[in-house]
Amino acid sequence: MRCGRTTVKHALLLMVAAAAPALAQVPAPPSPPPPVISPEVHADRRVTFRLRAPNAKEVFVAREGAPKLAMQKDEQGLWTVTTEPLDPDVYGYSFSVDGVTHFDPSNPATVPNYLYTASSLHVPGPSSLPWEEGDVPRGAIHRHFHHSSVVGDHRDFYVYTPPGYDPQAKAPYPVLYLLHGFSDDARAWTAVGRAHVIFDNLIASGQARPMLVVMPFGYGAPEILSRTGPQFRDVALRKRNQQNFRETLLLDVIPMVEKLYRVSADRESRAVAGLSMGGGESLDVGLNARDRFAWVGAFSSAVPDDPDAAFPGLDANTKPPLRLLWIACGTDDFLTAANRKFWDWLQARQVPFTKIETPGGHTWPVWRRNLAHFAPLLFR
Repeated sequence: MRCGRTTVKHALLLMVAAAAPALAQVPAPPSPPPPVISPEVHADRRVTFRLRAPNAKEVFVAREGAPKLAMQKDEQGLWTVTTEPLDPDVYGYSFSVDGVTHFDPSNPATVPNYLYTASSLHVPGPSSLPWEEGDVPRGAIHRHFHHSSVVGDHRDFYVYTPPGYDPQAKAPYPVLYLLHGFSDDARAWTAVGRAHVIFDNLIASGQARPMLVVMPFGYGAPEILSRTGPQFRDVALRKRNQQNFRETLLLDVIPMVEKLYRVSADRESRAVAGLSMGGGESLDVGLNARDRFAWVGAFSSAVPDDPDAAFPGLDANTKPPLRLLWIACGTDDFLTAANRKFWDWLQARQVPFTKIETPGGHTWPVWRRNLAHFAPLLFR
């Protein structure tokens, strides 16, 4: 038995020795490529974008409010481009790879949107900028779900409560209903617009009154979000979307907010504002429900094609009067001409309003600044 075991052991040793040269010839597995850093914000505020796509033929980076930039590929298949210094802000961007739009796979920060693919780039700036987080007291963001009695679906809305919000406060808080644009969801004003940071900073500096901000889901006809349908090109669908949203806001959202929070039901303490589609909805709600709202703001608004039909009888003597009608648009916005035409219509009827034109296009950097200038005017 001992002899047998010795023989088997000897045979195994011979097999291992015979296999050793072959094993020594097996190449080591290749080292994984180094992680891609993208976007990289440099000290001078230039930004480098990178994407590993060795088989791609053509790659661009498309940044919000700017022409797309061609990227260059190195021998390892890494595409790179560096911008000029950018203004401190938060930008959406995406990669176009052989004509197909992609998120930046190296960046976990994305822009929530139903129709567009975008990652988020933050170029930090001084704490004096209203959307930069500073050492100030912070409010809170609350998410609520509800059934729409008008549309028949289940949807959500978000509520910002200011620092120190007291549900038992003797005096109720004023409230701003803040509306997002087309293709956004109810998170847009916080996730992209940084509205909560803006209000924290404005309230801390005494520039804005403590207020609640309600950010509802802005679609009265959700089918308008179809990727294959007519969307905003369908006038009847656009009208139904706006009218149903107005009813949902008035019948569902406002009563629920006033049940859950210590907010005033007085029109003098209620405002509505929004961007793009939400700007058009703000004008529709605010000018047609003047018994509910005394403060109206519209940023880069989708203004009505026929203001006479949209706002019948509106003129200088319309009661009750608005405390503020604030309408802003960027000079490079594709809606600039329509907004200027609407301003002329208001002026011809001697309707008091504040007209604002700023540099920029149909982009979030414009709308953040609009909000930062509009909010301090409210409830004064």
